[in-house]
Amino acid sequence: MHVFIAGANGQIGQHLLQEMANSNHEARALIRHPDQGPDLQQLGATETVVGDLEHDCSEAMRGCDAVIFTAGSGPHTGPDKTIDVDQDGAIRLVDTARAMGIKRFIMVSSMRAEEPEKGPEKLKHYLWAKHNADEHLKNSGLNYTIVRPGRLIDNDGSGNVALSARLEEFGEIPRQDVARVLLAVLDSDNTADTVFDVVSGDTPVAEAVAKL
Repeated sequence: MHVFIAGANGQIGQHLLQEMANSNHEARALIRHPDQGPDLQQLGATETVVGDLEHDCSEAMRGCDAVIFTAGSGPHTGPDKTIDVDQDGAIRLVDTARAMGIKRFIMVSSMRAEEPEKGPEKLKHYLWAKHNADEHLKNSGLNYTIVRPGRLIDNDGSGNVALSARLEEFGEIPRQDVARVLLAVLDSDNTADTVFDVVSGDTPVAEAVAKL
């Protein structure tokens, strides 16, 4: 499967490229600057393509079978940039995928994006952006999976997670394990039109995803 990865140069994206390097999939990594290409190809990208989520990416996506959206504006940008990337960029990519006949779309969201009004004040703009993008994807008609990780950390992944349609206890998860979950979702037939929370746990990733 040819997979278009938005956010490939981010931390989850880079882990995902490494995981995909040993899979049967071909990863097309979206980059903003050509000089990012060699490093991502060394990590595992089959090819890189220059583009910008704030603009049309249809040519960059041409020929792909699936999209994984793991892009984000980052913690050091303001609400406007969060809206531009996490919300509008994601929505634009969903619409482009639908227009181009790309039917599979996997979105990295956030725990509690289903109830942004209840989030901490400083995170409400972020949760609302994720919520709006998620709802747009759910109503798009695409074969979607929305992955909602807890607090992201940089520790090495354990390969074990806890996931459910809703986890009552907010937890944390290494970015490496989120990438492993994304690849498992891509390889699983039972994840169509599903939304789930995921944090660190005791169940191997493949087994946890298979039980969805």
